[in-house]
Amino acid sequence: MTVIPRISAFTEELVGIRHDLHAHPEIGFEETRTAAIVAERLAGWGIEVHTGIGGTGVVGILRGARDGDRRIGLRADMDALPMDELTNLPFSSKNPGRFHGCGHDGHTTMLLGAARYLAEMRDFAGTAVFIFQPAEEGLGGARAMIAAGLFERFPCDEVYGLHNAPDLEPGHVSVFPGKAMAGASFFDVTIRGRGSHAARPQDAKDPVVVATALAQSLQSVVSRNVDPLKAAVLSITRISAGSAYNVIPEEAELAGTIRYFDDAVGELAAARLKRLCEGFATSFDVEIEVDVRNVFSVLENRPAQTEELRQAVADVVGEAGADTTPRPFMGSEDFADMLQVVPGAYCWVGHAGNVPLHNPGFILDDGILPVGASILARIVERRLEA
Repeated sequence: MTVIPRISAFTEELVGIRHDLHAHPEIGFEETRTAAIVAERLAGWGIEVHTGIGGTGVVGILRGARDGDRRIGLRADMDALPMDELTNLPFSSKNPGRFHGCGHDGHTTMLLGAARYLAEMRDFAGTAVFIFQPAEEGLGGARAMIAAGLFERFPCDEVYGLHNAPDLEPGHVSVFPGKAMAGASFFDVTIRGRGSHAARPQDAKDPVVVATALAQSLQSVVSRNVDPLKAAVLSITRISAGSAYNVIPEEAELAGTIRYFDDAVGELAAARLKRLCEGFATSFDVEIEVDVRNVFSVLENRPAQTEELRQAVADVVGEAGADTTPRPFMGSEDFADMLQVVPGAYCWVGHAGNVPLHNPGFILDDGILPVGASILARIVERRLEA
């Protein structure tokens, strides 16, 4: 592994930044402290700073030592998850119900590391655009930045991003072209019946019975409607109803997500969900309200930019460490929306640890910080060579 020596030299400082961000996590569109730290660090390194992009987003602009018209964007997400941390780390979250359980504190730190190195060296011809995005975790931060004129104000010819991956070995990076992460919709279903005493169900239109039956039937959407050669998932992640042992409630609610690699499949699943709800409303004589909303686009790596990213990865972890085996992931990532506007690519950087992302015990390996920072720096140096 060949981490850039200058980045290796200030790795201890990167670890300190990451631990501070980890101890003070902020969820989507609330990343005011994080954004302020990012802006302060960038400005201190002589980088032009723009804040408040799409809410709490930050953009840094750095021009190389030599003239050039090309502009390369690098993106990191800043938000934490709305969950408690159970790691017992000395720098554990000080904010109850807030936890960097996905590694975004690491992503922010890695991009800061790349920005510092590039600002010190400026050994490139053109412009580096550092994009620090809020609200990746299902709240539409990328779309908010794009709607706020991100790429009109700060044009990019290409854009790149990365994610930590505890399911990959340290020193290995997954980077491959094509559809890499699923698109996603979230749905909420509200069933309105009629409540009664639990001892007199004949007086009720029981929404709990409807909810449980509907939950079972929705599992047929993928198994009996989607082409089995096309991947899709429909998961119900929340059922809620009632407040007492002896009361049949007025309402019950279901919520969940649909994942897919083909937009037509996502649309089919959403349509079938709605039709099933209509049928259940008629069958059980209740009202059912359905809200299905697209949250993530399918993340698709462009072939040319994927190869450029692979070469930058190989510069850091070696050819053997640059894994190009396709491994599409049903998880979603809103960097996909940026890739629909600007060509680019995304990779996954392996690190030590066996606790999965979004688990209350997840621990990011600090050893990944100089690796990710070096990859991001190298893609700028490679793509903006004189």
